[in-house]
Amino acid sequence: MDEKLKIKIEEKIQETISNKNEINQILESLSSVDDSKSFILGIVVGRLYNAFYYQTKRILNREPSKEEFVEFVEYLKNRKSDFENLW
Repeated sequence: MDEKLKIKIEEKIQETISNKNEINQILESLSSVDDSKSFILGIVVGRLYNAFYYQTKRILNREPSKEEFVEFVEYLKNRKSDFENLW
């Protein structure tokens, strides 16, 4: 994955972690959701995927490649413990 893209994804991870209160507010407003951990993880992954896709188009002026997507997924796997601390 391009180094500029990694930096942007890292910024989004840090932003997401620091804004966990916002995510919890969303969860509280939808208190009928049975599996709150999955819901929170869905929000986090959605934010990060959106950042990955948007920043690839903005920085590299193209769609992300399959290889970059695989690298993105591996990067998220390596940061899994950071996301588990959100709930």
